[in-house]
Amino acid sequence: MKCPFCGEMDNKVIDSRVSKDGAAIRRRRECIDCARRFTTYEQVEEMPIMIVKKDGRREVFSREKVRSGMQKACQKLNISMNIIEDFIEELERDLRETGEKEIPSKIVGERIMGKLHSLNDIAYVRFASVYREFKDVNDFVAELKSLLSER
Repeated sequence: MKCPFCGEMDNKVIDSRVSKDGAAIRRRRECIDCARRFTTYEQVEEMPIMIVKKDGRREVFSREKVRSGMQKACQKLNISMNIIEDFIEELERDLRETGEKEIPSKIVGERIMGKLHSLNDIAYVRFASVYREFKDVNDFVAELKSLLSER
């Protein structure tokens, strides 16, 4: 490991411990040459999750896109960012655990809608209107009727 201060390659590990989330090992190092200390993290390199869109295009799973969509759906509603972040973490973990390299966007979209449905009906309808590509007010009315019939 190269010292960030002097560039020397020779250093020693002073302390190692598992990070708070258990996904990395934190190592405290000391440069043999300049005696300054620095921290490095070692973690498993994960393969990107590829999302297969409706039109067949493939793109890398983006936590930011999920976050952005959920934030827009939850805008001006009393829904904590912690809940959204926890869900995104759980979603990504579940997608990785499938072992699949490519996952249809339909699975991701349905999971997000399920979560929003359990959180807030307004957030759910907002997201569904974009995800399901509502063409007119009749599509909205049909979705609202289905929500009301569930109650």
